[in-house]
Amino acid sequence: MVKVVLPDGSVRAYEQGVTVEQIAGSISSALRKSAVGGKVDGALVDLRTAVEADSEIEIVTLENEEGLKIYRHSTAHLLAQALKRIYGQKAVKLGIGPVIEDGFYYDIDMEKSLSTDDLKVIEKEMKKIIQENLPITRRVVSREEALAIFRELEDPYKLELIRDLPEDSVISIYDQGEFLDLCRGPHLPSTGKIKAFKLLNVAGAYWRGDSNNIMLQRIYGTSFPKQNQLDEHLNLLEEAKKRDHRKLGKELELFMFSEEAPGMPFFLPKGMIIRTELEDFSRQLQRQGGYDEVRTPFMMNVRMWEQSGHWDHYKDNMYFTDVDDTKFALKPMNCPGHMLMFKNSRHSYRELPMRLAEFGQVHRHEFSGALNGMMRVRSFCQDDAHLFVLPSQIEEEIAGVIELIDHIYQVFGFEYSIELSTRPEDYMGSEALWDAAEQSLQNVLEKRGIQYRINPGDGAFYGPKIDFHILDALKRSWQCGTIQLDFQMPEKFDLSYIGEDNGKHRPVVIHRAVYGSIDRFIGILIEHFSGAFPVWISPVQVQILPVSDRYNDYASQVRKDLEEAGIRTEVDYRSEKLGYKIREAQMAKVPYMIVLGESEQAEQSISLRKRGQADTVTTDLQSFLAVIQQEIALKSLEFLDNNHVGTAPQV
Repeated sequence: MVKVVLPDGSVRAYEQGVTVEQIAGSISSALRKSAVGGKVDGALVDLRTAVEADSEIEIVTLENEEGLKIYRHSTAHLLAQALKRIYGQKAVKLGIGPVIEDGFYYDIDMEKSLSTDDLKVIEKEMKKIIQENLPITRRVVSREEALAIFRELEDPYKLELIRDLPEDSVISIYDQGEFLDLCRGPHLPSTGKIKAFKLLNVAGAYWRGDSNNIMLQRIYGTSFPKQNQLDEHLNLLEEAKKRDHRKLGKELELFMFSEEAPGMPFFLPKGMIIRTELEDFSRQLQRQGGYDEVRTPFMMNVRMWEQSGHWDHYKDNMYFTDVDDTKFALKPMNCPGHMLMFKNSRHSYRELPMRLAEFGQVHRHEFSGALNGMMRVRSFCQDDAHLFVLPSQIEEEIAGVIELIDHIYQVFGFEYSIELSTRPEDYMGSEALWDAAEQSLQNVLEKRGIQYRINPGDGAFYGPKIDFHILDALKRSWQCGTIQLDFQMPEKFDLSYIGEDNGKHRPVVIHRAVYGSIDRFIGILIEHFSGAFPVWISPVQVQILPVSDRYNDYASQVRKDLEEAGIRTEVDYRSEKLGYKIREAQMAKVPYMIVLGESEQAEQSISLRKRGQADTVTTDLQSFLAVIQQEIALKSLEFLDNNHVGTAPQV
């Protein structure tokens, strides 16, 4: 007999060799039906896995994240089997087929270049295999057996993977009908368990992500336990395409990219308005919060990056140049410059906390294949700040930063979650200091009753951090804000202040960002609002549409009055029909349109139309000015056409 400890702490006895599936059935028939795998002492396994010793057992269902990964991994194998059936066992060479966020992919090598039309044929074959309900079984083989199997299949990629496995590796193969694949699993018990899937697209991918290797074809797909879940996801993908910041950024003339500076955005006039508004909003709040704004050089001597510790962790992502026979580096972050500023003069404990903020342009080398519009660039602006504090001020200052981040995110209607990231493997400094830093962050979160999850090993090399993950209108998560507690850099730069005892003491540094990368934050906002920005950051707040050329002079006068009141305004002077002008303004997602014709000119009034509304109202200009100025001052959000998140942020 073996003793099995279940997640609720209860203990059950079973005959040795009992399977995970049988244990699930002994708990309830419903659990057995919904089970897709299990955990034995924390290790993910198939349902057919036999339990040979006393163990802790957890049943995995599709309600678990692990269960969905098993489901999608099995769909990737289903795809590979269909490919081999259609194009030939030896004609299709299989690379890897892992699970990714919301789906899976499989890298393949074959002569035929696949198109979208081919994906429909492949899906049809996959559905046939589902109908066959083939058992999916695992077998352990020796290294020699595995090599012999894939030599027979003439599959060089699997042979390479086998040769690279450590000597003591357990090598397993999964069989389903005539198909087999090298895989550690686990998998669903049969192909018939797969209910809803979709192949999305084909792209190129270097074998093992190395540009020196052959380019393979990568087929992306997704799968869900229920058809309505798949439909919802596909609708979300379609909506994401419409909101793509690269597409909207071009259409709305916000930014551009050029081959002359790959991965480095050019802000066009309208995009620069958004960026300036974001900076000014943050700048105003920081000024109220006791921050001093500074600016540090873009380029500094390499020895400083060696001193800070960034050299050991970032040198492969930095840009270098030689000046007067001395090696310099473009800054990948602003921290060391602020350390030099603090060290520039003597400080008393009475001066602390000292809060230095910078909208600093930084440069980091990213592989060209990783670049993604504004979301992944090589040059971007960080809204960085460093707070130099006494140890006794740590928790109060971190609480203040949390309030600042919460306020800014509420203005944009973002919900967010919080993550506490702890000591990484390549940490700098002593364990004792790290323990103290992690405890300080934990204390702040718990005293404020903030829900958070632990992200073990993902802290910065110099300290633990609190990360803020915002949810956009499509419920996608983006990591933006961060608070990092640092005992290391004050040591590296020998920073000190004079304490009450007239002795020298080390300050503690709090690193802080709200937007993170302003460039990336703008990309997120574009997709969150689908380009229909709140009035206060809209590049054009009012579009004036004269019905004909006869009303251009009146339009110019209205524009002058609006601009004198600080409203960003454009006039469409083109000799086009009014309907065309309205459609153009709608495409530009302008918050307000003012239509001017004979009656408006005669009565010195305006016909006003708000974005997302078909009706127009007649009013006087001064009344409208009072409304729009209040809307701008309050930074209020519009919730039209389900474009925006309409709930207050939940911390």
